[in-house]
Amino acid sequence: MRRQIPLFITFFVGTLLIFSVFIPPMETWGEDFTLFFDIIAVFAFFLGGGNLMRVHFNKLTRRKQDWTYSIVTLAGFFFMLVLGLLKIGNPGGIAASVTAEGSWFQTMFNDVLNPLQSTMYALLAFFVASASYRAFRAKNREATILLVAAFIILLGRTPFGMYLTAWVPESFSVLQIPNLAIWIMNSPNLAGQRAIIIGIGLGVVSMSMRLILGIERTYLGDDSG
Repeated sequence: MRRQIPLFITFFVGTLLIFSVFIPPMETWGEDFTLFFDIIAVFAFFLGGGNLMRVHFNKLTRRKQDWTYSIVTLAGFFFMLVLGLLKIGNPGGIAASVTAEGSWFQTMFNDVLNPLQSTMYALLAFFVASASYRAFRAKNREATILLVAAFIILLGRTPFGMYLTAWVPESFSVLQIPNLAIWIMNSPNLAGQRAIIIGIGLGVVSMSMRLILGIERTYLGDDSG
């Protein structure tokens, strides 16, 4: 019975949302159910925070590898949690928005988190460059095509690419590297993206049907029963 109730709720809500898309009088029902999804998302935040504390407290108590980083993580977590809940330093008081300009919470976000994110993205650029070098080695025909296309697109985004093919007459302007880069992005690349999106859409539909019909039950936990 404990498994049948979640299956029935999933079937009922999934079927109702499908009907709400195709039957106009039921459109408001679908909008009402999205409010319940927001409520569930709030509990998901509590679960996420609880899981973060559980994992890092466990790492601290057992002195696992790099356990000192857990201290930094938990300290930052509780510090921002207190600033957000108690609105410490908020110029508008407890009733103002947590992101009010000048609040300690917003100041920490702008002056600490944003610079850290910028630093992380700057470091990722080196990993992306090394990964691109390894991926674009012309080992076969497909890799060669990928390498040539990537090289044209990179050149097309620089002034050097424009100067390199500036001599090409206007009647053959498509052969100019900037225009060729635009054509690659708007035609072959877009066709590939649409094929991927269609495949993802079909996968979402098939997984949704498996969930609604009760075939896929992994979200219930142990599927032994």
